Amino acid sequence: MAEWYVYVLRCADNSLYTGVATDTKVRVSVHNTGKGAKYTRGRLPVVLVYREAVAGRGAALKREHAIRRMTPAAKRRLIAQGTSD
Repeated sequence: MAEWYVYVLRCADNSLYTGVATDTKVRVSVHNTGKGAKYTRGRLPVVLVYREAVAGRGAALKREHAIRRMTPAAKRRLIAQGTSD
């Protein structure tokens, strides 16, 4: 079973985008080519600022949802703690 990650990107406009992937390096590259999420297309380039390993796709989607619901200050604290994998 592939390992899943929840990741947070910092966009060129300093906004944050949260997503899930099995290979974050490839996914960030896809975002930076403009073929990733619609949200990031107009905010390039993006930089990976947080990555967290989770047990599976379902867990990744739940964690992504939880991070998206966080306040900007809580997201900054999470990013300051560093990657979690």
